[in-house]
Amino acid sequence: MNMITGFIESSSGSIEINGFDVSKKAKYAKREIGYMPETTPLYNDLTPREFVSYMAELKGISSKTRKEETTKVLKQVNIEDVQNKLIRNLSRGYKQRVSLAGALIGDPKVLVLDEPTVGLDPKQVMQIRELIKSLGKNHTVILSSHILSEVNQICEKVIIMNKGEIVAIDTPENLENNVKTENSLLVTIEETSENVEDIARKLPNVKSINLIRKLPDGTKQYSITPKGEIDIRKEVSEGFSKNNITIFELKKEDATLEEAFIKLIDKQKQKTTQEENKENEHKKQKDNKKGGKK
Repeated sequence: MNMITGFIESSSGSIEINGFDVSKKAKYAKREIGYMPETTPLYNDLTPREFVSYMAELKGISSKTRKEETTKVLKQVNIEDVQNKLIRNLSRGYKQRVSLAGALIGDPKVLVLDEPTVGLDPKQVMQIRELIKSLGKNHTVILSSHILSEVNQICEKVIIMNKGEIVAIDTPENLENNVKTENSLLVTIEETSENVEDIARKLPNVKSINLIRKLPDGTKQYSITPKGEIDIRKEVSEGFSKNNITIFELKKEDATLEEAFIKLIDKQKQKTTQEENKENEHKKQKDNKKGGKK
């Protein structure tokens, strides 16, 4: 993100924003970008209107249209009611909006947002998320976040990176589907006997059952995997009922984006380890051959 916005230079390759090379035509490329850093760097002694107007001046917006453009952006991020208050006196949520307004001025085609909801309360998080989703209708939004539930709700495409390398690029739905576990069920029960696992295994279409967790309310949650791609909810429900096992919840087990992230990272680690072992073995054999010649 720092390379896209021109804060640091890339060591190799090239980056183009709407056809403008970031390193060769920086002035034109940066006109296409609106950047909202995680730290929300603002001038606390200015008001939101003064700050956005100053950002407009930096972006080369003429004095004739600057006031109109500033008013438009303040309205867009819904901070008109605090536009004349000092930024130092605003809440964290309002400061995030002011920073976003600074990124929006000049109507850039690409918005780069770095952890836009960090430090906000739940209500402010929801408001910023909705605002970002609305901006996605007219802008390309590149969003960086470690809150994967947020990514799932906002983004149409996800890029998972680890140690500077791209691990996967896909839609949130596809990433989740790729790590689903064999059409499994999640069953939460009040265990009235100790043979729940034996009962489940005797059901015709059950392949396996595993205890996931013990919950504070005294119930237990199991994952039940069927034999093949079949729906065993009815079979499990009837089988447990016949054995006086109370079911509190029964649903298909959905993979989350968090699970997809962890599995993809683990897969990359295993691949890296295998490659390193292979390289070390090759080096060892090479050294042995050299030693034999001596």
